Amino acid sequence: PSTLSAFKMKNTLNQRDVILTLCCLQEVGNVVLNWKNTRERIFQSPGVNRTLFLITLEKCFLALRAMDCVDILSQVLRVSAVNYLQPDVIGSLPKVLQEDAFRNLSTVFKDLYDKTSANTQKALYGWMREILQKSYNMTSWVSAENLWILGRYMVHLPLEEILKISLNEIRLFISYDNATKQLDTVYDITPELAQAFLERINSSGFDMRNTSTIYRLGLLVCFYDDMEQMDASVARALLHQMIKCNQLRGFQAEVQKLKSQLLNIAMQNQTLNDILGSLSDAVVGLTSGQLESLSPEAVHNAIATLNQVSGWAKSQVMILSSKYLSYEKVLFYNVSQMGALVTGISTQSFYRMNPKELSQVIRGTTSQYSPDLSPAQQQGILRKIASSRDFSSPVTDIQGAFFREISLPDLWKGTGYNSSVMKEKELRRSQALYLYELLSKKSSPVDLLSTGQLVKGVTCQLIESMGTDFFLSHFKFFEKNLHLLSPYQVNCLAWKFWKSSSASIPPFLLLLYQQGKCFLFQNGSIADEYDVDLLGNLICHLPPTFLHDRMSLKAMAAALHQFKLCQQLSHEQKTEIKYKLLELYGSPKNWTAETTLDIGPFIAQLSKGELNVLAEKVLFHFFFPDCLGTRAPSSDEIIKLAEANVYWSVQELKCMDARTFDKNVERLGTVSGFNSSQLMVLKEKAKQVWGSLSAWKSYHIVSLGRIALAFTEDEIEELDLHLIDTISVLSQQTEWTHTQARSILHSFLEDSGQTMSALKSFDLVGLGAILCALNSTEIMSIRSVEFSAAVARIGLLLCSTPVLRQFKKMAESVFGSATSWNGSVLQEIGTIAGGLNEDELKAFDKNLMPYFQPIAISHIPGEIFQALSPEQIANLGPENAAMVTGSQRKHLTVSQLQSLQLALDGARTSTPEAPTTACAPPVGQTPAPGGECSHSPLLLRREDTGAQLGQVSQHPPGSFTSSESRLE
Repeated sequence: PSTLSAFKMKNTLNQRDVILTLCCLQEVGNVVLNWKNTRERIFQSPGVNRTLFLITLEKCFLALRAMDCVDILSQVLRVSAVNYLQPDVIGSLPKVLQEDAFRNLSTVFKDLYDKTSANTQKALYGWMREILQKSYNMTSWVSAENLWILGRYMVHLPLEEILKISLNEIRLFISYDNATKQLDTVYDITPELAQAFLERINSSGFDMRNTSTIYRLGLLVCFYDDMEQMDASVARALLHQMIKCNQLRGFQAEVQKLKSQLLNIAMQNQTLNDILGSLSDAVVGLTSGQLESLSPEAVHNAIATLNQVSGWAKSQVMILSSKYLSYEKVLFYNVSQMGALVTGISTQSFYRMNPKELSQVIRGTTSQYSPDLSPAQQQGILRKIASSRDFSSPVTDIQGAFFREISLPDLWKGTGYNSSVMKEKELRRSQALYLYELLSKKSSPVDLLSTGQLVKGVTCQLIESMGTDFFLSHFKFFEKNLHLLSPYQVNCLAWKFWKSSSASIPPFLLLLYQQGKCFLFQNGSIADEYDVDLLGNLICHLPPTFLHDRMSLKAMAAALHQFKLCQQLSHEQKTEIKYKLLELYGSPKNWTAETTLDIGPFIAQLSKGELNVLAEKVLFHFFFPDCLGTRAPSSDEIIKLAEANVYWSVQELKCMDARTFDKNVERLGTVSGFNSSQLMVLKEKAKQVWGSLSAWKSYHIVSLGRIALAFTEDEIEELDLHLIDTISVLSQQTEWTHTQARSILHSFLEDSGQTMSALKSFDLVGLGAILCALNSTEIMSIRSVEFSAAVARIGLLLCSTPVLRQFKKMAESVFGSATSWNGSVLQEIGTIAGGLNEDELKAFDKNLMPYFQPIAISHIPGEIFQALSPEQIANLGPENAAMVTGSQRKHLTVSQLQSLQLALDGARTSTPEAPTTACAPPVGQTPAPGGECSHSPLLLRREDTGAQLGQVSQHPPGSFTSSESRLE
């Protein structure tokens, strides 16, 4: 303590530094760290923050004043991952604290509430309750003041405790205006607890139908249950407050049911047209038939409300935007008032707008909704703006996400590029490669590296050519934008850093690297939370067999939060995680509500029987049908079940009533597990509810989702498919048969009165996967200028090899002979590179190999892929090498396979150039003649699992599959 006091008096260290120095003094004697030089490295290292937190908790309260320790602990918690705050650790918190120290620490825990697990929240509530109870000998320790101290932790009060709260105390609590602020944050309150609070508030003398009282209830209004003899004005006041209920963690079925009841009351003796603007976001619950019955004038008058509502279904937005725009001429002012409804404007309507107004639209108030526009809509807007002669340089005028949709050929035509112009633009890698090279001729590297997404265009050659001093002093630009870099670029950075710096490679580059050797897992497994820290988001790429065999339950508990953040876990990975969770927590019948919340999305992996047990206990409050008799699914059940709707039998789906289907068709259309029989029944239900196919509107077709896959070729011919927006939604389904896709294409051309040669770029983009059904004649009839504008989107399609070969010919009409293509072109064309022949593939310089898109690599036929030389394969880079398929491997020689392993390992030669020979193979394999290479400093090496870990998932973080709307 005296040493710490001396440090604090010198004011050279902050309190976090003090406690760590204490640890260091205790562990290594009187050797004091050169703190200024080592602090940054220490706090970047995995595991340090966790250790710092635990030691602070263990030793600080023994050494310093309570207030000082609370301050230190709060600092440590705020800079570290809060998942260190586990229930077992909370038992170490002091049970006796001065009042001010307790309040301060409680405030920290309240601030961190959303970052902690449900089990941790419950444990922290228990700690707070234990301290608060000590000073109360009355019937209830839950006073108004203690409710303030608990804050959001009030949701953990047992039902019996709430019902015992003194009426004077609950009246005092609600009387203060801050009650609303606190009750607005109880996102995880349950219906039972909310209704208990409402009962106490009602009993304390508040008029529950007074508007000011309703305003004070916060999220408790979401569970309001006194409907008897309610008048329309009270119903509308409640609906107005319930707009916040979408923030609740669950119970949305109950909320929707309540909104539906209030909607019926609010509409008594009034028409929907008259009160549309006063219904708040309850309008989302209106059926397509009700929305279709609205007058354009009513929609126009209610736009100020409608444009603030979230949660619209695509079909609803289409109906409302059509009615709004039919009331007045389409002008910039009208469009700017639409808010989220702007996404319902048809592509053709956008294309018919004035270019100047369109430019204002995408830069104005509606710009925040541009990512929600379909690729076809975005392309339609861009083509119209680009065709205008009113702009000297329309390309540079385009901002944000829209810029990402500009084709490479259009980019070539633009002028006026400079580093400042590029700051607010999102870029595809093909665009970044071109622009970085272009701008490097007139801008300094510092300007380019500090310019937003241009860093995507930094090549390995550029990284290698940077001087050591420049590289190290400007490394922060790469560090800040690491999420924008490809695995290949990260690997190049690691090599450069290793070569340029005597310091360790920063852990954020992948793993803790010490003394020239990579970190080795003890016993080849993930044993505890420290191993989990070391892996970081690499945990998302662990193979299923590794998760099964080599991950301890202790590590699984720590890793659960990290797994929930993984974007693209495979089905096999999810299955292994599920088995680990069952091993960790036991049978679902023993799970608590907190356990269920913490498991989160992995609940979807449970079997029907396991879900049944869980549903009865804590999760959905519904029951699955026992199939002894037939009963229809209800709206409540459909909302609660989500993906588990897959368990309805064909007979039960057939029994669904028309209103339930009409209200829930879009939810049912998102269920990925429905089989063909279930889809067929749902399609027939749609025909029963909406009438003959020829009478269906576009919004009917769009609302079906996967259900549309049940259409026969004859049924497709009956549908009105003249709008490319309808086709754009249909093309998002990837399970169409060839004959179905041909029928969709034929119907679109016939209904829209177009031929292939007349299609514009936005038509091509909207057709999406349907383009894979084109024959060679149809492909070659596409106009080059339209193809060139859409080529980046077409390059995301997973078409057959014959189709890709035809697209490759079209690409040559835009970019010249395939053998002349550079890195930016290879990035632009994506899977179209799968149409290259052997001679063309062999002709590519080995340094261009990393610039093939990963998805393109897997689409090169094995007999063509084998034409690559060992040198070309060695230069694929780890991301592309990971995409090589088993059938491709079968065609490779031993030398080629050795080169492939080097690419997977992120290996490089001892010179800046790519290797000219196959370098030293992994242990146990015959070395190739000549040359010697190093393995990547980032490679996680283990005798028995190195190869497995080299096989990263096929879609690394930040990449996008063909079914997604974003272009990386």
